Amino acid sequence: MVAIDHPPWTPTSWQERPAAQQPEWPDPAALDGVLKTLSGYPPLVFAGEARQLTDSLARVAAGEAYLLQAGDCAESFETFSANSIRERLKIILQMAVVLTYSAGVPTVKVGRIAGQFAKPRSSDVETIDGQSLPSFRGHMVNDVEFSEAARRADPARLVEAYHQSAATLNLLRAFTKGGFADLSRVHHWTQEFVRTSPEARRYETLADEIDRALRFMRATGIDPADQATLHEVDFYTSHEALVLGYESALTRIDSLTGEHYDCSAHMVWIGERTRALDGAHVEFFRGIANPIGCKLGPTATVEETLALCEVLDPDRTPGRLTLITRIGAERIAEVLPPLIEAVRSAGHPVVWSCDPMHANTFTSPSGRKTRHFDQILGELREFFAVHRSLDSWPGGVHVELTGDDVTECLGGAENLADDQLDLRYETMCDPRLNGRQSLDLAFGVADLLRT
Repeated sequence: MVAIDHPPWTPTSWQERPAAQQPEWPDPAALDGVLKTLSGYPPLVFAGEARQLTDSLARVAAGEAYLLQAGDCAESFETFSANSIRERLKIILQMAVVLTYSAGVPTVKVGRIAGQFAKPRSSDVETIDGQSLPSFRGHMVNDVEFSEAARRADPARLVEAYHQSAATLNLLRAFTKGGFADLSRVHHWTQEFVRTSPEARRYETLADEIDRALRFMRATGIDPADQATLHEVDFYTSHEALVLGYESALTRIDSLTGEHYDCSAHMVWIGERTRALDGAHVEFFRGIANPIGCKLGPTATVEETLALCEVLDPDRTPGRLTLITRIGAERIAEVLPPLIEAVRSAGHPVVWSCDPMHANTFTSPSGRKTRHFDQILGELREFFAVHRSLDSWPGGVHVELTGDDVTECLGGAENLADDQLDLRYETMCDPRLNGRQSLDLAFGVADLLRT
């Protein structure tokens, strides 16, 4: 097994390691000033909430619940609004209801929201018509507009990301605890553009069944109004913790346990491009007490995976570590089985989750970066088949979606074609499932869970 020497950890010990995918900040003094400001701001989330999520993920690791992690590819400063937050939450709630009611297991709901502002890139530069500029790395760093001024990394954007995350969290807490998530409102969660789709009709049938179940409870003397779990949901935030200066500036010591928590989100994850054992991201993650994730692509080996588990979860704590596979529909049946067997043999109680989108991305004949729904669902089918063959629990799904009626991914119930991509192709980075496709995927996963 690969062994890496790890000296005592601090929130800034990652600075002694090579840090991949970091912006080239033009003014280090300005960056230092911003990070000092952020270090004095209140935490965005609380350590107790993160511990609660760890407990819920422990149930997933034990095969007693299912993880739904979903949200935007990259959040935008420009399209921020209460409506956009509500619509994304609504889609996730719809999917969770489908999974919980159809498959009979509790669904742990984690959004890619309130912090998903930075993106890794395959190249540091982008070239258009002979002009080369720094790549767009998310609104936390620079702007998508192709100009020298827009592509310059600006540390002031870190503060803006913090404030937008705080506002988003405020709305999410209001929606999930203030009646919007009430199960009796399940019919109201269907967007207008979803109402005409085949899967929406299937969803309405499910909603009717839930209504009948609630009426039955009342008829037997059980008042649903007295059941808090029917009116409120626990909803957690997550993002790829890419810009390490921002993450370490928001790391706080929990007054109850004395442990360090990255208070930018309840859960954070390491990407496929930043999971080097001797790298800065692994160094930072090993010291925070949050539940954490790590993406594993098609090149992940047994040796690397076991070493990551040993560094990131040495105490083998259930719910601490989620391994998110992004292998591709064509290769998952080959790559995944030895990873599952090795991790189980080593005694690591991880959550296994499937990101069926990133490894199935391609450029369409029209020149658009896209994904096909059949390949997305195909990787999930293979993911379930592998786990079933090994008597392992296929614990979760990790997808990029939006509440907007976009045309970015091919296929689905309405069979979106290549010549339709330009109708509403709005993503800043990766193509996302729209509401119809998201609901379609939820029913597909529910069927796999029932089988």
